[in-house]
Amino acid sequence: MSSSRELQYLEYTYRNNRPTTGLLNSIFMTTVNTAARSLVSVASTASTPEIPSRRWSASDHLSFASGLLTTAAENALVPAKASSSSSTSSTALVKYSSGSSDLGMMICDGVDEPSVNSLGRALCHALALMNEIPVTSRKYQFAMGMAEKIMEDNAQSGHVDLLDVNRAALASSFARTTARLQDCLKRSRIADEPFGGLPLRVVSALPLGGYVASYVRGLSACINTVRSLADMTGNLLSQSRRRESTVVRAGGIQENEAELAVEKLAEELLWMTEKLRRYGAVAEGIKRWSYASGLASLSLTAAPRVQGLMVKISAVLIGELARDSTQVPGQVTFRLLANWLPLFSHARNGLAFPVLTGYERVEVERAIDKAISTLPALDQEILLTNWLQDFSISASEWPNLQPAYDRWCHSTRQLFM
Repeated sequence: MSSSRELQYLEYTYRNNRPTTGLLNSIFMTTVNTAARSLVSVASTASTPEIPSRRWSASDHLSFASGLLTTAAENALVPAKASSSSSTSSTALVKYSSGSSDLGMMICDGVDEPSVNSLGRALCHALALMNEIPVTSRKYQFAMGMAEKIMEDNAQSGHVDLLDVNRAALASSFARTTARLQDCLKRSRIADEPFGGLPLRVVSALPLGGYVASYVRGLSACINTVRSLADMTGNLLSQSRRRESTVVRAGGIQENEAELAVEKLAEELLWMTEKLRRYGAVAEGIKRWSYASGLASLSLTAAPRVQGLMVKISAVLIGELARDSTQVPGQVTFRLLANWLPLFSHARNGLAFPVLTGYERVEVERAIDKAISTLPALDQEILLTNWLQDFSISASEWPNLQPAYDRWCHSTRQLFM
């Protein structure tokens, strides 16, 4: 009777004093408690007449101790295995999130019930897949359709939180796609220019070197355009001639894939810009596009189709900037115009790559004029001076900001009257 009470007491002590931290502490305490229970059971059964008692040898003690250690190790590892299996899903989710820029949207909130964050993670996932899937794959349109369906259903619900999900996911995806497009253009530029473009940068650093570099870039643009037209003509004439060397064919395929990847990212940016305007988050797109100074610089030497897409994106954002409903700081307006006005003057808008219609160009000029008029006089001077230099040396007649330039001159004269 006393032995059973002692066993119950030891079991109660074991349950209420189980260690919670440390694998070594768990093994030690489990071993001690198991040994105590075993000794009590041996003591209680040794007095019964069915089992003859005998003295334990050294081998018996060793086997008993090894058995206790094995049992304790297994008992200590069971909770670790259980906790590891229970955290598999969250670990995989965090692993996915660590490779994405949408970390705040992707990390699970630890709630089993459906939440707004779940829809945010689903939308970010679909938008990220659009960047990864090649445009030639039939699953590309599927991923785009899934993203559009999520956003449209969120918008039709009319709930403020669901509308914020669309805005946050689109803004984050817009920033990620902008960075990827800049990296692709930088790699293609380094591959095309000799010594990574070093001679042209050295010339630009010299006095009056900016003019020389601009003319060199214009000449190279003309040469590249003529070369691309010649390549297109040659491809049409040589369709019947399928015998080509393997090296030339592989190089052409790689170059074509790189151009398609850059154009695909630019198309996605234009698509996201339209979605940002549709769901009332165009201010986020304006802010992020104003910070893309590196991309704006690389766009001056990009392919004509890529330039045309970035001209459309800038035209849409500047048009929205001129609306009274769009509220952005003055620094954002200045950065947006300073970074992207040069592209309007230097973009290669030929007959083969139409970008904007005549009406759209007039509307963009009005939007630029209105946006400049909201800035301080010094910011207006900087923007209009840079525009005059770019407009004077480029072959394009658009955008013509002479009314804005004349208004600034007139307002400056008024200070001395």
